[in-house]
Amino acid sequence: MRRIVFTGFRGTGKTDVGRIVAGRMNVPFIDTDALIESTTGRSIPDIFHEDGEERFRAVERQVIAGLPLQDAVIATGGGVVTDPANMENLRRESTMVLLIADIDTIEQRLNRKPRPPLTGLPLREEIATMLDRRRQHYYAAADFCIDTSETTPSQAADRILQVLEGGTNTEKDRQTAAAFFRTGRLNPLALQTLEAILLGKDRDPLTRILGVVGYPAAHSKSPALFNALFRKYGLACHYTFFEDPELDEIMQVARQVGAKGLSVTIPFKKDVIQYLDEVEEHAAAQIGAVNTVVFACGTAIGYNTDWLGVRKPLAHLRGAKAVLLGAGGGAAAAAFAMVDLGMDVTILNRTPAKAQAMAEKFGCRWGRWEDLDGITPDVIVNATPLGMSPDDKSPLRDDQLHEGMTVYDLVYTPPETPLIQQARRRGCTAIMGTEMFVTQAREQFYLFFGIDVPQETVRELVV
Repeated sequence: MRRIVFTGFRGTGKTDVGRIVAGRMNVPFIDTDALIESTTGRSIPDIFHEDGEERFRAVERQVIAGLPLQDAVIATGGGVVTDPANMENLRRESTMVLLIADIDTIEQRLNRKPRPPLTGLPLREEIATMLDRRRQHYYAAADFCIDTSETTPSQAADRILQVLEGGTNTEKDRQTAAAFFRTGRLNPLALQTLEAILLGKDRDPLTRILGVVGYPAAHSKSPALFNALFRKYGLACHYTFFEDPELDEIMQVARQVGAKGLSVTIPFKKDVIQYLDEVEEHAAAQIGAVNTVVFACGTAIGYNTDWLGVRKPLAHLRGAKAVLLGAGGGAAAAAFAMVDLGMDVTILNRTPAKAQAMAEKFGCRWGRWEDLDGITPDVIVNATPLGMSPDDKSPLRDDQLHEGMTVYDLVYTPPETPLIQQARRRGCTAIMGTEMFVTQAREQFYLFFGIDVPQETVRELVV
């Protein structure tokens, strides 16, 4: 069996429930807090009081790294999920179960078993603050989610054992999902693999499915990248294509298979928002487009990591005079990133009204496509599909590119687009769309699993 790892805020029942599950499975039970105390010969309150939280987290990290990989049930401390190194060690060859409870229940339980304070706030405010602060981390740590608010530890253990034995979706749902995937453009081997996961006699009910949502989506490198990362980090997950012209059907199937997460590409980055329960406020809500969906505890949350993929390669050009080509979902993320870098941005689009609307939203200039001739920018970012098959042509003329200019083409299939080849011929600094893909995919993986993959690792797997 894979290790079973319990995470969740203090007071959700990790130790009590974990001990029962371990007993029923006849495997060892390990409580990391108890292991820290036995390793140091000191109580956790003493470590917090005398050495501070930072020292406690360092000891906790060492203990997590030394946990055995063999069959075991492990209960972790409430803050363990905030450290990517812990997540990498805990997720390997493991199924992670997040225990949750409402604030009233947690407060009552903590009043019975006082713990070291995490803030200077009153207990109830502290609970609410820390739950909000850690929520993204908890969701990344959740393969499955169990609410213990109104259950005894024994009842919660019963539910967990049911999930571990049979998963969370019905055979009818899996049959419906399999029929959907048969209508797509999966190659025979990929379809065979997916059908075995969904319907095979020896299927593992704990395997989580993720995928890229788009129409078309077959050009995406995400399945190859993510499946390679799953193998590298020992995750029981499979990444596939959710390709269909109807987003409504895609999202329905994603829920039927109990998807862990989705990458969203054209043309659905804006439309997908209506299918979500929440949208992350900082970037996704301001951009008005989502490229990442995380499912956890019955909630679908949308994020945007595209803007980070634009910002990082251009960070050294802060304040530059820039032109952004396009006014779609990808362009919105680019505009957000470029404005964040203090660039003087002009948005150009074949439909000027769309350029104007986006420019007014982000405080940029705007114009018609042909207005590029009178601008002479330092930076040009292409956020149109031009250059991606079947529109395999450059969006610009040779004379619009000048030596010393930086040209960033967000199209990454093919890696060397006509615009990239053209920019190099003209003496420009050319940034390929693979840079955006690498950065945004790395951020997606962190949102999905809480693991911080090195940039070079992702780049090597993409190439």
